[in-house]
Formats: sequence, structure tokens, C-alpha cells
Amino acid sequence: MKKSIRAIASLAVALVAFSQQALAVVYPLPPANSRLTGENLEITIPQDSKLPLEAFAAQYQMGLSNMLEANPGVDVYLPQAGSKLIIPHQLILPDAPREGIVINSAEMRLYYYPKGTKTVVVLPIGIGELGKDTPVDWTTTVQRKKAGPTWTPTKKMHEEYAARGETLPEVFPAGPDNPMGLYALYIGRLYAIHGTNANFGIGLRVSHGCVRLRADDIKWLFDNVPVGTRVQFIDQPVKASVEPDGSRYVEIHNPLSTTEEQFKSRAPVPITLTPAVSKILSDASVNQTIVDQAMRARSGMPVKVNGLAEEAPVEPVVPQNADTQAPNQTLPTNAAEQNGNPAPVDQAQPVAPAGQVPPAAPVDQSQPVAPADENSGS
Repeated sequence: MKKSIRAIASLAVALVAFSQQALAVVYPLPPANSRLTGENLEITIPQDSKLPLEAFAAQYQMGLSNMLEANPGVDVYLPQAGSKLIIPHQLILPDAPREGIVINSAEMRLYYYPKGTKTVVVLPIGIGELGKDTPVDWTTTVQRKKAGPTWTPTKKMHEEYAARGETLPEVFPAGPDNPMGLYALYIGRLYAIHGTNANFGIGLRVSHGCVRLRADDIKWLFDNVPVGTRVQFIDQPVKASVEPDGSRYVEIHNPLSTTEEQFKSRAPVPITLTPAVSKILSDASVNQTIVDQAMRARSGMPVKVNGLAEEAPVEPVVPQNADTQAPNQTLPTNAAEQNGNPAPVDQAQPVAPAGQVPPAAPVDQSQPVAPADENSGS
């Protein structure tokens, strides 16, 4: 049976690579006392494949960072034909209210909880470069939406390009060549959730602080997310959960570099555990050997940490597909920020009460809406 599932999965990859049909995952929302959802998928790259890793990332609703964490050592430009790829579709929901949009910069994913449904839509994103970071610890709303946004680069952006011997137009008109893509959800004077005119950058730090999505993903959000929707920005590289059956899971992503020194260094960015995560991992049932292995691997996938210290095989489960409202995909190329081997764990920073989803943060609407010609980062 497993062989037949693998064969079907491999065939699906071969077909979708040419058809560019959507395989967007809409996750069933777990009960309030659970945060684990989804199943990982293992695929085989077709023998005649000439596609870059980004093609598979786009097809299976992943960012490049997600794929690189789950598949260390994979060739970004030409994954080896016949080799296996893990598609990390299983995840732990962020430690945040299940409301509106939650953007977790550390894992480069956007979570949208549609009202009146028992689902969560998870979309991969591109975020701000070092020094032009996407906000964290900020709660606001979708203040307005616009089809066919224009983009007016700031004075600082003109200076940056001039320093490289390049020039920027004063205004990018609406259309397919606009760096903001064809749709935008505005969440403040300087920030937006928008598309892109480039076929790469999802799962990368590439923007001037805004949140980028693939073209069909932003179109889906534009059509389905109402103005006034709550938007929360967080930075949670480590998520942990206690499930109803007593199982404890941890999901670890490479933390984002916060300094130029960290960004340029081959040394890993240290992992900081919040008190909430530390409490889950310090339980007597937890096997610390498994925790240590997870800290070293930083696979971006949930790992069960109470049990025997042995690596469980990844079951090739075909993900639940979205219905007609699901986004489609495109097929680009590039590489993500990688932080090398893991570093020591710092458990010193205080945070919210352990094991609890924090209450909804107050909405900050102090940032004015952008003018008609958006003077914002892309």
C-alpha cells in the first residue's frame, strides 16, 4: 500500500510540474486543546525532472526556507532526479489567537482563519531583508484593499539603488511589472501584504518590510479576506504543543539573523526558548535526547519528544487539497537564508504564561492608511 501511495505521489508531482494546478493545503482546525495539524508528504523527483527546488516548493504550497529546512543538502537549482523530497505539511499552529491573519516571520508562513469554518489556510511568504525587517509583536487590521496597486519608492530606496549604480522610476504604475504585484492588502502607512512581479522570493528575506505572496495566493486573500480583519505579526522560531493524548511536540525553525554579523557568519543563530516552550519540554515524560536532536536538526517539522529516541519514518500522505477557493501556484528559483549548524540554546527570556494561547492583543490602528500612490516598501 505504501508503495502505491508513493507511486501516486510521484506521478502527481510529474503532472503538476507541467499543469501548474493548485495543491494548496487547507488544514482542518484542531480542537482548542490541540495545535498539531496536517501530515508530511514524501515525494520522488521524476527521473527526467529539470525543475529547480522552487518549482516543487510552489506546487506544494511551501516557501524555499521550509523546503531547505526539511531537506538539508538538497540542490536548490536542480534537485537530484530520483531522489526523495519531504514536503513539510505537518505543523504546529502558532501560539496566538486563532483569528484573522497571523504572520510568523520566523517560519515565513501566513495563517488565515476564515470565520465560520473549522479550517486554517496556510500560505508561504517572503519577508523583509535584514535592516528592513517585517514587523513583529504588532497587531493591526486590514485597513483597505486595492486591485492594481501602484508603488512609489521612498527617497531612501532611490538612494540605495543609486549607490549600486541603478535607478528606480518615480512611480511604478499598476500592472504586471509592478513589484507589488496585482493585489494588495494595506495594513499601515508603510506596510502591505501584496503580490510580486518576480518568480522567486517566497521563503526568502527579500522585501523592504512588506509581506510578499505568490500571485495566485494574494489573489485568493484579496478575494476572501474582508477589510477590518485582524492581523497579528509574531516571531516564533520554536513552537511546542501538548496534545490531548499526552504527546508533546516541538517544531524548530532557524531563527532569523538580527545583526549583520549574524547574517554574514556561518555560525548558527542561537535558539531562545520561551517559558511556555520550556515548560512543555521540561516535563518528566520528555526524552531530552530527542529534544537535543531536534535542536540540532532545525527541520521546521513537528517532532514528538516523549518516547524512544529513534527517528520515525515519514509517511507519504497525500495532503488535503483546497476546494475551488484555493490559490494556484507559480514556478520560480532562488535560495533561502540558512544559518548553518545549530548553536547553544538560551532559555533566559521571559514571555507569557506557559502552555497557553495568549489573549487577543489590542488592535493598534495608529498607523495611517497609505495615500493613493502607495509610498511604501515592497
